[in-house]
Amino acid sequence: MSISRREFVSLSAGAAGAVAVGGVATPLPGIPRLHRLAAASPSFDPWLEIDAGALRHNAEAVAAVAGGRPIIAVVKNNAYGLGLGVAGPILDGLPQISGFAVVRPIEAMSLRDAGVTKSILLMGPASDEEAVELVLRDVRLAPFTDGAVEQLARVTRKVEKPIGVHLYVDTGMGRMGLPIARALPWIARVAALDRVRIEGTFTELTEDSDFDREQVERLRALAGQATARGIRLGTLHAASSDAIQKGQTEAFLSAVRPGFALYGGYTSDDAMAKGGLTPAYRLKARVARIEQLDPGAGVSYHRRWKATQTTWIALLPVGHVDGYPSRAVDGGQVLIRDRLCRVIGTVSASHTVVELGPERGAEIGDEAILVGPERPELHPNAIARQAKSSEYDMFMHLNPGLRRMVV
Repeated sequence: MSISRREFVSLSAGAAGAVAVGGVATPLPGIPRLHRLAAASPSFDPWLEIDAGALRHNAEAVAAVAGGRPIIAVVKNNAYGLGLGVAGPILDGLPQISGFAVVRPIEAMSLRDAGVTKSILLMGPASDEEAVELVLRDVRLAPFTDGAVEQLARVTRKVEKPIGVHLYVDTGMGRMGLPIARALPWIARVAALDRVRIEGTFTELTEDSDFDREQVERLRALAGQATARGIRLGTLHAASSDAIQKGQTEAFLSAVRPGFALYGGYTSDDAMAKGGLTPAYRLKARVARIEQLDPGAGVSYHRRWKATQTTWIALLPVGHVDGYPSRAVDGGQVLIRDRLCRVIGTVSASHTVVELGPERGAEIGDEAILVGPERPELHPNAIARQAKSSEYDMFMHLNPGLRRMVV
């Protein structure tokens, strides 16, 4: 299937939601338009391929390590860059996923608008108006401040249904949650509210393995103290991707709460060496220009790279605005026609140049893979390490405006 340039521009400017699945545009309700992409599309805009099979594989791998415990999938920050409206519905259909967690009300709404039906937990603040709307849309709240008890009381007066909550307790992270030293009387106040159900209680680990164990023990002790008072704290969860990948089984509790691992990211080289996860996206672009350079010819700003012999170069219209790191020039490679080509010159906002070598070896319109699972050199962690960047940046800095295609 092919579309004209005029058709593509028209589709890009439209407002109706669609995501390309296997090259065919499939509507997804309530999400911004995700541009149609066909294999023969004339567009030279870069795009992301979201691998549904990799998401399924990663969920199975996480569940296996976690002993089959339910997975609360963290899909904050636009599903770690993959796209809430794309990754959410895929994960929603997996039996290992019991529910979702987000940090902003708009993320919870977007999941519901995309057709997600499983439980959603908001792990962040909401105004009274937002809280009412969230409860009406069956989103769980996570009270974490002293004033949250009064807010819950106000919300109960405005809705006709029970309010499900997961209590957010700070066991030592010092960022979010009610400090555990004064949590017990606070929990009793929440439990006393009419039509408020405590469905779970959770904490956030510091990723300091020794201290994580202490945090988990603090949470367990709190649950024991609450039970002694006749208060059930529901599902206990603490383990993030880091704890799961490190095999910190004491943190697995009643459920696990990974994000990064579900998308194929590793939090450490040790974890990566064990394998088992697959990056769930590919960053792709098409070759837009090919030229042969004479010895001494320069490339990009300040002529940071100069040809030492007659060589061919290719331009890819993708850059750091799309999530490809600027420092990929320090050893980064791109896959074109099953051949790794060195990134040269400068990765600018919208352009990347690669060296093809003494032979042309490519044509305008050829697909190039900048990030993906095809080669170890293209793995997000490997690129992050080479570019002296964060592996999280390789996911969460992906441009939300990139076309996304489910494969």
